[in-house]
Amino acid sequence: MTSHFPPPKLAAATLAHRHTDRPFRGIAMIMSSTIFLASSDAMAKYLSRDLPALEIAWLRFAVFVLIMAPVVLMSSPNPMRSTRPGVQVLRGIAMLSSSIFFIFALRYLPIAEATSTAFVAPVFVTGLSIVFLGERVGMRRWAATIIGLIGVLVIVRPGTATFQAAAILPILSALGWACTLVLTRRITGHDSAITTMAFSALVGFLILSAVVPLVWVMPGWREVGIGVAIGVSSTTGHWIVVRAFRYADASVLAPFSYSQLLWVCILGYFMFGEVPDVWTLGGAAIIIASGVYTAHRERVRRAQIAMPAEPYPGA
Repeated sequence: MTSHFPPPKLAAATLAHRHTDRPFRGIAMIMSSTIFLASSDAMAKYLSRDLPALEIAWLRFAVFVLIMAPVVLMSSPNPMRSTRPGVQVLRGIAMLSSSIFFIFALRYLPIAEATSTAFVAPVFVTGLSIVFLGERVGMRRWAATIIGLIGVLVIVRPGTATFQAAAILPILSALGWACTLVLTRRITGHDSAITTMAFSALVGFLILSAVVPLVWVMPGWREVGIGVAIGVSSTTGHWIVVRAFRYADASVLAPFSYSQLLWVCILGYFMFGEVPDVWTLGGAAIIIASGVYTAHRERVRRAQIAMPAEPYPGA
């Protein structure tokens, strides 16, 4: 496939100067976003006892569309005029698949286990970046990737009596989110954040509207209220994330996104009586360590792009 985008190093170098360097504000925003995202997941798990996963996802994206509609209408130029509509649609599909797989997972798995496993997304980003972004990955980042996969195996424990087939679902969700992140890199610098969010909302809503009648269960007012709260919390969390990137690079912010695990553990305990076992906590620690190191290597790589020098073999 022929790329119409600037080389990754050039794109990264250009984007390095597009935000205001206020990392502490960005970090504070990322950490606050995890509260909204964890709350959205906890409510989705609660609602999954009464409604199908596809219907919960539809409620979430319906609210997403309702929130984005006035933003789109008040924006100029028209945010729906994307310079890369095909990539935007693919990104929307990837984001939708990530959401659906994760909501399915919440029905069968403790929320801390599902969230910990889904944190493996940066591992998949490393591999996908080679294929779709032409990035060169050194031995150190590959080692971090392998360690992250080991963390997933510690949580899932395939081949043991405690293994559940549903444990594959958050891994698939992580793969979908990794595709979302890689495609986001492909459109960053070409479309605005509003355009990206508007396409994500519309693509997810249209696809779900076509399939949700097949599994529809008539919700009561309580379920509708919770569904609205899920959509508001999720959209708010993602919007704060987008705003946070105005103040710091992704490599600086990424490690702090793991604070979401703290909130899901608290919510899981008080809402569902779930206490993460030692395997989940141990595997989560391994995955987080892998993700933090990967973010560190990304920061080193971006610094080298901003100040050209001989390629560093351990990137």
